[in-house]
Amino acid sequence: MDNGSARTAPAVIVAIDGPSGTGKSSTSKAVAVQLGLSYLDTGAQYRAITWWMVNNGIDIADPTAVAAVAGKPEIVSGTDPAAPTITVDGTDVSGPIRTQEVTSKVSAVSAVPEVRARITELQRSLASSARTGIVVEGRDIGTTVLPDADLKIFLTASPEARAARRSGELKGSDVNATREALIKRDTADSNRKTSPLAKADDAVEVDTTDLTLQQVIECVVTLVEEKRAGK
Repeated sequence: MDNGSARTAPAVIVAIDGPSGTGKSSTSKAVAVQLGLSYLDTGAQYRAITWWMVNNGIDIADPTAVAAVAGKPEIVSGTDPAAPTITVDGTDVSGPIRTQEVTSKVSAVSAVPEVRARITELQRSLASSARTGIVVEGRDIGTTVLPDADLKIFLTASPEARAARRSGELKGSDVNATREALIKRDTADSNRKTSPLAKADDAVEVDTTDLTLQQVIECVVTLVEEKRAGK
C-alpha cells in the first residue's frame, strides 16, 4: 500500500464504551475532531427519549407504557464533533437532557427493549452514513450496536476517580453521593437484560484512572491511526 497522503484515509468506525466518568465524551469528541471523523453520543439519544417521556407524563416505572410510545418522538443527532446537537421534535434539548431528573430516569427507560431497538436503529443508520468514519460512544456499542466496528475501546477508571470527575462537572455536588449514584446506575445498566453495559471480547481496555484527559486522547488517537493504516 502506498503512503495514503494523496488518497483520502479509509473510513473507520470506532466504538468507545464504558461507564460514566471515565472521560468517554471528552475523549470521543477530541479524537473525532483531531482525525476528521463524525461523532455520536448515544447516551444523549437515550437521555432525549427519556426527556420526552418525562415531558409527556409517561409512567417511567411502567415498561409497557414506555414501549407503547417509543416510536413517537423524532430524535435527530448532529454529528459534528466540534458542535454536536440533539433535537426532539425540532426542539433543541442539549441542555434539558442533562438535568438530574433525566439522569435518574434514563436507566429505566433505556432498559425497555423497544426503546433500545428504536435508538439502535438510529445509531446504525448514522454510523453507516458517516463518509469519513465516526466515533460512537456509549455503553453497548462494541457489543450490540456496531459489533463489526473497526476498533473497539472500553474506557475504565476507579469509582473514586469517576466520582471526582463527575462531581467536578456537576458543580458543588457531593463526591460520595455522586459515587453512589454512579455505582447504582452502572449496576442497573450492567445487569439489564437487553444490551447491558459490557466490554466486547475484542475491545482494547484503557484504564484512565491515573491518566490526564490529554493522555487518554493521545492513546486513542494512536490506536485509531494504527487501525486506519492497516485498512
